[in-house]
Amino acid sequence: MNVEPAVQSKLLSLAAVDAELNRLAHRRRTLPEQQEVDRLESERTSRKDAAVAVEIVLDDLDRDIRKLEGEVDAVRQRGDRDRKLLEGGTIGAKQLTELQHELGSLDRRQSALEDELLEVMERREATKADHDHAGAQVSKIDEEIAVAERLRDEALADIEVAEQRCRTDRATLVDAFPAELVSAYDTQRERSGIGAALLQGRRCGACRLELDRGEIARISGTAPDVLVRCPECNAILVRKESGQ
Repeated sequence: MNVEPAVQSKLLSLAAVDAELNRLAHRRRTLPEQQEVDRLESERTSRKDAAVAVEIVLDDLDRDIRKLEGEVDAVRQRGDRDRKLLEGGTIGAKQLTELQHELGSLDRRQSALEDELLEVMERREATKADHDHAGAQVSKIDEEIAVAERLRDEALADIEVAEQRCRTDRATLVDAFPAELVSAYDTQRERSGIGAALLQGRRCGACRLELDRGEIARISGTAPDVLVRCPECNAILVRKESGQ
């Protein structure tokens, strides 16, 4: 392909814009602000799971308390019934002895249940404190996520502005090139990420490899308006003479 040296030289400007677009795309993919959001969201999931686990324990304790309270109430009612029978004075000696024995058993049972209920209620109080703390931790990280997302969105907005500027510059540059040259450049850029680069001495500005002396001699003997490529990476090589 034959292209005027001055036009070939402008490929370096296009390559610079595309390199900036590549850098912006890489920054978008590896944005530290997004990584911080991801980290915080992962931490929030862990804290939320911990809060849910404590909430489950709290629910279990509430159920145990209701069960124990029901048992204490049932024992108390049974005891009250037995005492009323005793106070009535209408029962025989044998039943009296049985009721007295049963009341003793009921008192011991009620005392044991009340001790167990007190223990469970103390555990619930401690668990409730853990639950409140876990909820506060989730709320705190929600606030941190909101801040991190705002910083992420600001960074993305800056990238979008820079990308839009580059796309505008690129469109202007592309209009100045022959369609065939643009096609060849874009095809190479899609393959390796770099469409054109400066030949710096013997070094290709795209793959950074040094060309052997025979290849350099061949390129030097090629007419300035003939498009040459790197034998290693196939990028279009812009010779210094092209910019003169």
